[in-house]
Amino acid sequence: MRLLLAYLHRQRGWIALYILVAVIFTVVFFLEDVESVALTYALLLCTVVLLLTGTVDFLRFSRRHRYLQRLLRRELTTAEKFPEAADYIEEDYQQLLSETLRSKVLALDRRDIEAQERRDYYTMWVHQIKTPISAMSLILQEEDTDRNRELEAQLFRIRQYVDMVLAYLRMGSDTSDYVLAPCRLDEAVRQSVRKFAPLLIRSRIHLELGNLDATVITDEKWLCFCLEQLLANTVQYAPRGTVRIQFSNRMLTVSDTGIGIAPEDLPRIFEKGYTGLNGRREKKATGIGLYLCKRILTKLGHRLTITSQVGEGTTAAITFPQERETWE
Repeated sequence: MRLLLAYLHRQRGWIALYILVAVIFTVVFFLEDVESVALTYALLLCTVVLLLTGTVDFLRFSRRHRYLQRLLRRELTTAEKFPEAADYIEEDYQQLLSETLRSKVLALDRRDIEAQERRDYYTMWVHQIKTPISAMSLILQEEDTDRNRELEAQLFRIRQYVDMVLAYLRMGSDTSDYVLAPCRLDEAVRQSVRKFAPLLIRSRIHLELGNLDATVITDEKWLCFCLEQLLANTVQYAPRGTVRIQFSNRMLTVSDTGIGIAPEDLPRIFEKGYTGLNGRREKKATGIGLYLCKRILTKLGHRLTITSQVGEGTTAAITFPQERETWE
């Protein structure tokens, strides 16, 4: 019905013209004292012809409308598939749209080229900055002093931020860096813990490792990256506390006894750049770590959930799908 009304509105000029002609014929027939039967027959015949031609034209209108609707549901980048123009006005509109599409394609190409250039530059920068970081780490290890240990801890944080930048760039590229394979959870967790051991000791965090005897299908490198982000949050928000890591019911949990997350912040913790009350208070949060973890684990087919109570602690849970749980 809506399409029919749209068609009638489109043809309103011709409908008005037909009514005007019918009125003129009626007046002329009346003045000439022509029998009403002849007038009725003439008007009826004209109406039938009008309805037949209108029906055919409406069917063509309906087919063109459905065809254009199908084009709208696609990623339209060319005007080659447009229906043939019915008149000069439609041809002008198609030429105008073709020029618009061409400008859009050129703009998208320029944007993609610029984005790729930025990714290439920052990727190169990340790899180059790792060299002086490694050199500084070796220099600090030459002498074991409190000052050097403090500098090493800060250097470790810099290294973590560099890894976050690289992970962010890789997620934005078209290439896939995910390789799913059987992974021993205990080895992956211990690898991440060893990396964070100096910071855990320095923050006086008591670490408890529960049952981790399981094999899951995942990308070990990216899983370790996500575990390191969770441990980084623990170091920042649970100093002098306890951290427990365990695996049960297809779920790897990282629980701490830190300051917790405010209830109003929980629904938004995975948003990019959102730091929440704790982040604004500490003035150290970037709002990127959990966002990266969520996106990476989702691409791996895992699920990340976080529960928390203010003043009691936070639990991050990584759930592995049933069909990928274990390989015996």
